[in-house]
Amino acid sequence: MKITFRLILSLIVVVVTVAIISAWFHVRQEREKLYEEVRSQSALLAESFKESVRHNLETGNSSGLQKLADKFQNQKQLEGVAVYDSSGTLISGSSSLAPDLLSRATEINALIEAGSGADRIYAVGEKKIFLHPLKITFDGAKTARIVLFTDISYIDYDLFKIWRRTLLRLLAQMVMISLVTLLIIRWNLVDPITQMAEWMKGLRIGDERGSAPPFKGDIFAPIAREATTLATNLQAARRAAQNEARLRQKGESLWTPERLKEHIRVKMDGRPLFVVSNREPYMHLREGKEIKAIVPAGGLVTALDPILKAAGGTWIAHGSGDADFEVTDEHNRIKVPPEEPAYNLRRIALTKEEEDGYYYGFSNEGIWPLCHIAHIRPIFRKEDWEHYYAVNKKFAETVLEEIADVKEPCVLIQDYHFTLLPGMIKAVRPDARVAVFWHIPWPNPETFGICPWQRELVMGLLGADLIGFQTQFYCNNFLDTVDRTIESRIDWEHFSVQKEGHVTLVKPFPISVDFTQPDRESKKLSEKPDAAAVLKELGIKAEKIGLGVDRIDYTKGMLERVKAVERFLEKYPDYVKKFTFIQLGAPSRTHIPQYHRFLAELHAEVDRINWKFKAKDWKAIVFLEKHHDHKEITKYYKIADTCLVTSLHDGMNLVAKEFVAASDDHRGVLILSRFAGASRELKDALIVNPYDIEQMADAIYYSLTMPKAEVEERMTRMRQDLHENNIYKWAANLTEELMRLRMDDFRLTGV
Repeated sequence: MKITFRLILSLIVVVVTVAIISAWFHVRQEREKLYEEVRSQSALLAESFKESVRHNLETGNSSGLQKLADKFQNQKQLEGVAVYDSSGTLISGSSSLAPDLLSRATEINALIEAGSGADRIYAVGEKKIFLHPLKITFDGAKTARIVLFTDISYIDYDLFKIWRRTLLRLLAQMVMISLVTLLIIRWNLVDPITQMAEWMKGLRIGDERGSAPPFKGDIFAPIAREATTLATNLQAARRAAQNEARLRQKGESLWTPERLKEHIRVKMDGRPLFVVSNREPYMHLREGKEIKAIVPAGGLVTALDPILKAAGGTWIAHGSGDADFEVTDEHNRIKVPPEEPAYNLRRIALTKEEEDGYYYGFSNEGIWPLCHIAHIRPIFRKEDWEHYYAVNKKFAETVLEEIADVKEPCVLIQDYHFTLLPGMIKAVRPDARVAVFWHIPWPNPETFGICPWQRELVMGLLGADLIGFQTQFYCNNFLDTVDRTIESRIDWEHFSVQKEGHVTLVKPFPISVDFTQPDRESKKLSEKPDAAAVLKELGIKAEKIGLGVDRIDYTKGMLERVKAVERFLEKYPDYVKKFTFIQLGAPSRTHIPQYHRFLAELHAEVDRINWKFKAKDWKAIVFLEKHHDHKEITKYYKIADTCLVTSLHDGMNLVAKEFVAASDDHRGVLILSRFAGASRELKDALIVNPYDIEQMADAIYYSLTMPKAEVEERMTRMRQDLHENNIYKWAANLTEELMRLRMDDFRLTGV
């Protein structure tokens, strides 16, 4: 109430001050206007009276002069007229004029001496009289004075009415201001703040009410954003603490962002972590006149962003957004995430020729199909190799610039785009701890031998202190490739390679996801996802839903998947008009001819199957070709009865783990390719051969008819495994192994 009173009082003081100052100027202008009107009127009457007075004076007609003076009295506030000789003696005056006014010789003489136009105002009783003199000449050299007497008492009354109107308006305004201010404060401040306080109290005592505050609007928008983030962090911290306490009772320990942050701080002695990847975690795009930040699709971003949020440091990546460099500083750096900055993003600009040769050419037309063995012939061009080498060198220079002032820096390099980078960094900074994580499969030596630059790639990778793969099988393939490609000493017992006095450890680190992210994303939804409502948005009806979530790529088994859906509907016709398969497909690498052809073939196959099973208000397959954010994907995860992950060859495939993480109600069945790295961990999924269409069709049927108890048991076991082996544990194992390896490296090399 004190604040409200002070606010109202302040507003009233301001309004009253402004109104009084405004009224004062108005009264002042009105007074000047009225006095000017009196002067003008008096001057006009005096001029019209002048000739008649002169004639009567020249003829000595006193009675005529008196009649003339009486004629002009009581006209337009004119009290009367008087005529005086040059000495100030009254010659004649209007009968209505008071004798004491006519006889004021001293004042009249002073007025006459001042000359024509010298106005005077005198108070006579309750009246204010305005005197206006005019000099006339008659009989050659004789002079006289005409004095007009005007009652101007009305001017004060008119000015008084202006002040009265002003004060009445002020009173009305003060009442209105008080009422409106009270209502505004009540509706827009007091009530929302009260609701906010209740909401915060609920959060404090552990009453889960969602992460969004209970008010909206422009005024509280910044507070609402920060409160949402604060609530999300508080809820996450509470859940982490509860889980930690629960697991501690069992003698176990859960990896959380807080624990990872402390782990990295201790292990790395406070040094920042440097991550290098081709894809950036946040991209800035221009939409009309605005610039918006989006999260690019891909498992790498999903996996690594939580680590940098927890550990801090710098992420170095290719800036591919059309507004990326409009928001960075002079060193091409920007703090991310936008809503809660936690680490630096350093962007590197590439020319179109560099991007075409390094990324689309050598990386994705060469190494990608080479490693995935997906029956697409790899293409290697010399000019692509030259661009690949140049871009790796450009990234190396940037990394060296970032780590210049850091003692024994830790650099984590991501994927097949930077096979040469470890060697380039170690050549300049041998003290740097360098790890490479290879997200995709590593083929057998015979397959990798297709690459004309296999030796250069292997030597570049061996510049790292630690190389991580998704599975032990890929580690074995890599060591076999090293054995066939270069002369080195391989320690199969410890899975390490010693070359030119440098030791490289090779180990599997199965990557995972942030187990709590789907829970956070689901809280951003306005309401709990409803299958019927989602299908209605798509214009269809169905009882059962299958789901696929992929970047559009020929390695993901998407063609085989839709053919399996077709075969399922053929073998089990009872599910026609009851089962719909929804495929979320993010466009990818559209500049590469193989991807164009694959996308066209996929569209044609979907259209063919939908035409084959055409029905009103239903589709066999719904293909949504666009980028979906995590919140949208989470919505589809939660309504799916079965999720198909049918990669023909995949390093890990985090979609499988995201689906499991999103199933907080322990429903839904995962159908998983045995050629995806995730199949080594998620053993309670229905493991299939994606090339076996009949097997996949039967797996779909089994997933839809599986007893509820079995569904829950399978999902519970997978969620438990994922809960314990999350992305933070992966990061902790990787960084701990890198820091521990350094001591072994010194021992082996005799340092």
